[in-house]
Amino acid sequence: MNMSNDKDGYLNFDEYIRQGEPAQRERAEAWRVAIGLQAVDGLQVSDYLLELAHRNIEGKISIDEVIELLKERDAKKSRLKEYLSYTRIEAVDPIESKMGRPI
Repeated sequence: MNMSNDKDGYLNFDEYIRQGEPAQRERAEAWRVAIGLQAVDGLQVSDYLLELAHRNIEGKISIDEVIELLKERDAKKSRLKEYLSYTRIEAVDPIESKMGRPI
């Protein structure tokens, strides 16, 4: 089955729920609920999560693999954010700086 995005960027789970195998229906319903709960809170999930949801529904990866992939991506983002915070050059206002210039 083709898992396309609808106009709001959410996966169309109905096709799997109506026509999928029992395991696909169950996984699609779980993803639809989870993503719907995010939407209720005003949050939109990433394209990466939608891709993982699709792969999980298709049975290509398990939910444990989804969790591990999300943890890995989060760790990479955290390391990048930390790196950027250490390498960012901040301008120092000479009037407000005690020494008058950055070190």
